Amino acid sequence: MESNRDLTMKDWQALYEEEHLKNADLAGRVADLEAKNDDLQFKLDRIKNNKLWKASAPLRRTMHFVIRQRDRLKNCGSLRGIVAKLDYKKRERQAMQYYGTKSFPDEEQRKKERETVFPYMPKISILVPQWNNDRQFQIEMLDSVMNQTYENWELCLADGSDEAHSYLGDICHEYAAKANGRIVYKKLEKNGGIAGNTNACYEMATGEYIGLLDQDDILHPSTLFEYVKAINEKDADYIYCDETTFKSGNIDHMLTMHFKPDYAPDNLRANNYICHFSVFKRELLQGTELFRSQFDGSQDHDMILRLTDAASHVVHVPRLLYYWRCHATSVASNIEAKPYAIEAARGAVAEHLRSHGYKNFQITSTRAFETIFKIRYQIIGSPKISIIIPNKDHVEDLKRCIQSIEEKSTYANYEIIVVENNSTTKEIKDYYELLANDERVKVITYTGRFNYSAINNLGVKHATGEYILLLNNDTQVITVNWLEELLMYAQREDVGAVGAKLYYGDKTIQHAGVVIGLGAHRTAGHTHYKQHRDNLGYMGRLCYAQNVTAVTGACLLVKKALFEKVGGLDESFEISLNDVDFCLKLREEGYLNVFTPFAELYHFESISRGLDDQGEKAARYNEESARFREKWKKQLEAGDPYYNRNFSLDRSDFSLKVDA
Repeated sequence: MESNRDLTMKDWQALYEEEHLKNADLAGRVADLEAKNDDLQFKLDRIKNNKLWKASAPLRRTMHFVIRQRDRLKNCGSLRGIVAKLDYKKRERQAMQYYGTKSFPDEEQRKKERETVFPYMPKISILVPQWNNDRQFQIEMLDSVMNQTYENWELCLADGSDEAHSYLGDICHEYAAKANGRIVYKKLEKNGGIAGNTNACYEMATGEYIGLLDQDDILHPSTLFEYVKAINEKDADYIYCDETTFKSGNIDHMLTMHFKPDYAPDNLRANNYICHFSVFKRELLQGTELFRSQFDGSQDHDMILRLTDAASHVVHVPRLLYYWRCHATSVASNIEAKPYAIEAARGAVAEHLRSHGYKNFQITSTRAFETIFKIRYQIIGSPKISIIIPNKDHVEDLKRCIQSIEEKSTYANYEIIVVENNSTTKEIKDYYELLANDERVKVITYTGRFNYSAINNLGVKHATGEYILLLNNDTQVITVNWLEELLMYAQREDVGAVGAKLYYGDKTIQHAGVVIGLGAHRTAGHTHYKQHRDNLGYMGRLCYAQNVTAVTGACLLVKKALFEKVGGLDESFEISLNDVDFCLKLREEGYLNVFTPFAELYHFESISRGLDDQGEKAARYNEESARFREKWKKQLEAGDPYYNRNFSLDRSDFSLKVDA
């Protein structure tokens, strides 16, 4: 056996990395087990409180009804929350009328769109793989293409159906006869699956752009018009839109309307939110395949990951232009209809991550859905994190914060810098003396009136870590591997700030990402505000790491070099919006900001300084809000790229505008 003295530095490095991976994995497993334990305890408590469990069936049903109402109350936080939830449903129903057939262009608008001459009028080849489609579904799909107001399209149909569905060929030939050569149909010798049949369609295509349409779905009449408009105005080489599922053969019977963010690579890795209707420049396929058979069932996710990587301008058209039919055998109805899709999706994401140079990552399903993933990246080395905590008095809050860091954190290489500002109580001074005996903690002093930005900037000047974690003194750690969950994203070269999921003491959400333009001041606001911890979020957004415009400075991790590169926190924003301003500066430099729900803390907001809603603080907030709106006017007018323009800016619950 090789002795220790014979091991080279490379060998020692390999051993170190192996042990580091084991420790990180163990920390992650502990965090997962704690989360599962919390969930099981929640369910167990509910069972124990059910006094009529062994009662008769009618009584049990009654009891379950009562429980559901109790849970609804709990999840909404209050009776007021239930009213808000019912109001959300009402607003959704009101808004639906704007997105179905009533959104179709009238004859005047159709004529206007048909006669529009763009500087560039590309041919769009729409690929539809065919296999045993329902007769009516086929006709409705074909009609939706024939009714497009932009007319330079080509429909490529490759049919792998069996003999019992030979009528599909007759229907296609019938439509081809009246399409002026724009429909190309081919009967395949054998069914090649989704990937094989689509690739056969692609071989028939002659367009400069390629579009992917499922055989049982429907396009809005203005879809291609809007896409060609995006190609001309934004030089788009990959385009997608918002979509909805529908039932009963009627697109006005919508089940789930999905209003998507603009291109968000972290969202896309965790969840194929782009899905339909993808149209892309043919050149993006040079040197690669369209669909790869090894990812059959999730071939679209694999393709989207590859082509958006290659694209120069991925453009999202924020209009509901695609109608995804829900029926017994469709994925829109049930992912279990295609169970192999889950493993295919995981494989597609893994292949994508490897192509970006990532190693030793883990991809697991989340509680939201089997194909909505949690990705655990490898942490490289063990860089030092400097945790900056501003503080004035409130000894119990600071003590709780620091104790939770030291007692719960599985990541060891950190320092805590408390920035003292105008404390007066004997209790806090005594606690500072006690902290002097803790080698991980140092207390420095900032003099002058409260200025959150200046206080944190001073703390950073004293930091010796490679990473800076801004942390409020009224926080308390929940997840043991919270630092690892933040660090795995902050280490990436493309990432700026990383934020955690924060809760009030009643386990309702305080922070899950920041949207600019949201709220009464039209500056910035938090999404999913006051939703319960167990809530999945809009389209599962509370269950996966994602790109956001900004995260709160109450818990924000960033490389020290980046903090200094953008000039730290702007000290003219003394009390508010300094964190949002900081995140926007990072975005201006080309960095992504990330919110992860897997780093969780309590945030007993504004305990230490009070709320900014009255007196001098309110006046300062109004002044800073006005300055923020002026400084970031262009970005506010463009809208938050990760918050669809169809959502109301008056609410934080992803409510749709009712005057769309």
